[in-house]
Amino acid sequence: GRAFVVGWAYGIGLFAFGLFWVRISISVYGGAPEVFAVAAAIALAAFMAAFHGLAGALTAWLTRPGQWQRTAFAAPAAWTLAEWLRSWLFTGFPWLQLGYSQIDGPLAGLAPLGGVLGVTLGTALVAGWAAALTVRAAPRALGLSLALLVLGSLLARNHLWTHPDGEPVRVSLVQGNVAQEEKWAADSLFPTAERYLELTGDQTDSDLIVWPEAALPAFADEIEDTLLEPLQDWAREHETTVLIGALFRDPSGENFFTSMLALHDGRSRYDKRHLVPFGEYFPLGFLWKDAVRGLATLSEDFTAGEAEKPLLDVGPWPVGGSICYEILFGEEVRQALPEARLLVNVSNDGWFGDSLGPHQHLEIARMRALENGRVLLRATNTGVTAVVDPLGNVREHLPQFERGVLVAEVQPLAGLTPYARWGELPVLFLSLLMALQARRRGDR
Repeated sequence: GRAFVVGWAYGIGLFAFGLFWVRISISVYGGAPEVFAVAAAIALAAFMAAFHGLAGALTAWLTRPGQWQRTAFAAPAAWTLAEWLRSWLFTGFPWLQLGYSQIDGPLAGLAPLGGVLGVTLGTALVAGWAAALTVRAAPRALGLSLALLVLGSLLARNHLWTHPDGEPVRVSLVQGNVAQEEKWAADSLFPTAERYLELTGDQTDSDLIVWPEAALPAFADEIEDTLLEPLQDWAREHETTVLIGALFRDPSGENFFTSMLALHDGRSRYDKRHLVPFGEYFPLGFLWKDAVRGLATLSEDFTAGEAEKPLLDVGPWPVGGSICYEILFGEEVRQALPEARLLVNVSNDGWFGDSLGPHQHLEIARMRALENGRVLLRATNTGVTAVVDPLGNVREHLPQFERGVLVAEVQPLAGLTPYARWGELPVLFLSLLMALQARRRGDR
């Protein structure tokens, strides 16, 4: 019980600071009182912190106090398993996983091997082995193991597991910078469409042009004749593809989808499969839907897409698509491989204002590129719009809250990293083995 409280207290500090920006979307755009928004942010932190409390309790259960195995094996295994649980339980919320701390650190080279969960395990092992070395009974070989783990990751950091496939392509990522408080106003459709068309019109030399999530405040059927068909004709004429974030509804008007639509010689569409609780659907909505309705893109629930793979045809090769929140889920992003030659993420981080949120979101997207050995193109409404290379580095980006187009030459890639091939299973298996070993030692 005490170990749970220690872990939970750590989690409170992590999430209360790291997720405090959620109050912006709740109060500024959701219309809730500031006190409610702050309380909701703290409540979210308290709930998410329970997973760290679970890691603490599991560590204490696996071993007795004072044993070097507690920090060397039990704590890293428990932390990793708790973060894995957090990535899918209650639809999952794997924000601020420990592994993201290493995207620019010495253990980033583990990402193509085991994904962000593998980096989490590696980071916890480095900390755990260093702590275990302070225990007199601990084997000195732990020091050598620690050095080899860090050195191996550093050597792997710049190794590209994938290979070029075809010629480089020219891409244009459009950042419209439409203020969130104006985006869904009744009279915003025409000026927003005019802005995006103006920014797009000069990109006739690009092979792929990407607009952000829900770029236009209208359903696709409402703008089919006036915008989508002419835009597709323009794309066909200039032998390019325009990939836009769009909203769809079925003819009955009962099901709504947030989607990516590719316009070229033909059309390809991907419907978002992993929806945002309270933003795109309302769990137990009868309790609070009216109070937080302003958080949603629509005032009604979206329907999740059912595609087996998050793929879109953009001409000569498919791309792996993800919409906003979906980029958090590495196991879902890697489903686009091996077919996808590029990864594309569209988002609207205007909900979070000038806060840590958009920068954390970009950090997460960088990890997806590194895990899968693919260039990732990220087009957002207000930033951060960026091109991420297959090693997870931001090659180019646009400043936040500025209107513009990011133009770059990128290389399509083929092949599979170990993570793209095997996913998280090896990391989970290793974590379970470590937990069992720690428990066996703890019983002695």
